[in-house]
Amino acid sequence: MAHEKQMVLFLDYDGTLSPIVNNPDQAFMSTEMRSAVREIGEHFPTAIISGRSRDKVFQFVRLNNIYYAGSHGMDISTPSVSLNYGNHEHQTRTIDEKVYFSIVWGLFSLLGAYCNENSKDIKGASVEDNKFCLSVHFRCVNEENVGKLKEMVESTMEFYNDFRISEGKKVMEIRPIINWDKGRALQYLLDTLGFEDSSNVLPIYIGDDKTDEDAFKVWMIKSIGRGFPVAVSTTPKETEALYSLRDPTEVMSFLILLAKWKMGCTFE
Repeated sequence: MAHEKQMVLFLDYDGTLSPIVNNPDQAFMSTEMRSAVREIGEHFPTAIISGRSRDKVFQFVRLNNIYYAGSHGMDISTPSVSLNYGNHEHQTRTIDEKVYFSIVWGLFSLLGAYCNENSKDIKGASVEDNKFCLSVHFRCVNEENVGKLKEMVESTMEFYNDFRISEGKKVMEIRPIINWDKGRALQYLLDTLGFEDSSNVLPIYIGDDKTDEDAFKVWMIKSIGRGFPVAVSTTPKETEALYSLRDPTEVMSFLILLAKWKMGCTFE
């Protein structure tokens, strides 16, 4: 029974807590959503796992009672230290120093490449530096130019063998080739909270994009059948998730109901 287990909430940001917008810098969550996340964080351990940089997600959310994992889980801020993953200064886990510098210098080189005259020819394209990954947005690019942009990105990436390209909703994600993603970040956070080997934990992961599938498919739900992977989508799609919500509004309603359930409130 759910009453007998400790629920842990894991939430994506864009498309889950905030609507998808043309300008990534304008992906603000509503006051009502912030209140719902704050409330849920008071009752359950709660983490946001996003492709955005950790600092950027925090600036959007501005709550101190939840965990943050940015760059698809490559940069995690926790209020405690994971015993299995070693001690980390400032209660933060990032990837190792060698890979870190490779990423930093690689990203600066890539950013320079995208700022050259060729990239300016593709109107509406934008590049977002997310510290340990790079996001190339093309939501505002005319359809006839999307292929050209993708070819330019792929051509540039031929010189960077330590990186890979994945695609999300109108965005190309450039990430280092290491064994770390949102699924691994989720496992790390469960371990940090002391729940990795506990049969009393009931994790819930809610996300809307392809990178969230990493959490859906490698998560303990698939291996031992415990927990709730929830996809956010207005239309049916192939997913490893077992449940669905339509949009951020339904996500907010779910969080509010979950908090009320925890408090023992009567549902109307």
